[in-house]
Amino acid sequence: MKKIKVEKAVGMVLAHDITRIVPGKFKGVGFKKGHLVRPQDVPKLLKIGKRHIFVLNLADNQIHEDDAALRIAKAVSGEELRWTDPKEGKSNINSPTKGLLKVNPAGLLKVNKMGNLIVATLKNNFPCRQDQTVAATRIIPLVISRPKIERLEAIARDYYPIIAVKPYRTLRVGAVVTGSEFYNGLAKDEFDSYVGQKIKEYGSRVVKKINVPDEPGAIAAAIDECKRFGCDVIITTGGMSVDPDDLTRKGVQKLSAKIIVYGSPILPGAMFLYAFIDDIPILGLPACVYFHSSTIFELVFPRILAGEQITKAEIAAMGHGGLCMNCDVCRFPVCPFGK
Repeated sequence: MKKIKVEKAVGMVLAHDITRIVPGKFKGVGFKKGHLVRPQDVPKLLKIGKRHIFVLNLADNQIHEDDAALRIAKAVSGEELRWTDPKEGKSNINSPTKGLLKVNPAGLLKVNKMGNLIVATLKNNFPCRQDQTVAATRIIPLVISRPKIERLEAIARDYYPIIAVKPYRTLRVGAVVTGSEFYNGLAKDEFDSYVGQKIKEYGSRVVKKINVPDEPGAIAAAIDECKRFGCDVIITTGGMSVDPDDLTRKGVQKLSAKIIVYGSPILPGAMFLYAFIDDIPILGLPACVYFHSSTIFELVFPRILAGEQITKAEIAAMGHGGLCMNCDVCRFPVCPFGK
């Protein structure tokens, strides 16, 4: 790499992007890699603090930052991900679909311990929007040795994929709304406005909804009806606390369903029930889903949509980060809840 004074650089081609910053107004590329320096560019380069530019003569064992970023992005990404053309040596990794982000922490750590290169990601199990940036990568210097990138590619093969997104499935949801007050018309059933709307936003739909009184037999019969109707997942709401007339758990037990957990280290969402009847998951949601913007539902339902079966140990581990901060304006999932 040869260092040339700006005043003598007219007619030369920039080997890298040059950043221009206007405090509080602009930060971006002032001059792009490949730009032919013209006489009128000299005062502009001087104004942004450039007294010299660099001409690169890459050896065979060296890779430019742009090419390195692309190779890193390709190596660490699952086949469903896409990456952007490099800008100032950085490439973003994007999810073309809604889904659940899966990060291999061991592989990511091994890559980032190599030095002179980075891969930054969102947290594992982050619920992604379509076209969301889930990771980004670059090298720290302007060039990097080819053998180093080849070592990274070997690590990425060993831990493949280091970054992936499991697309959400479109599920047929059955809903069992418990509570004698709703069944008898004494209170308004708000399931559709709260839980039902969220299910729709995830791309699935409620195909069967049954209101039942607080009776184990009626609850069991409604769950069984949802199952026979062909629902992929069954959600119950209410009746999950410790009051004598909270009987949803007993209704689930009547069906001989396999209960994975009753109770979770999540607030809001402590009185959560997770069970299976055959291979159909049952999510017993406590009444908090009718009050709080983000609850255990937001942590569990995306994983169900991604086709995951959550273990008892995984639910226990959710206690780390499982306390909602109850912000005045909920910004989930852009917050620590569930991470």
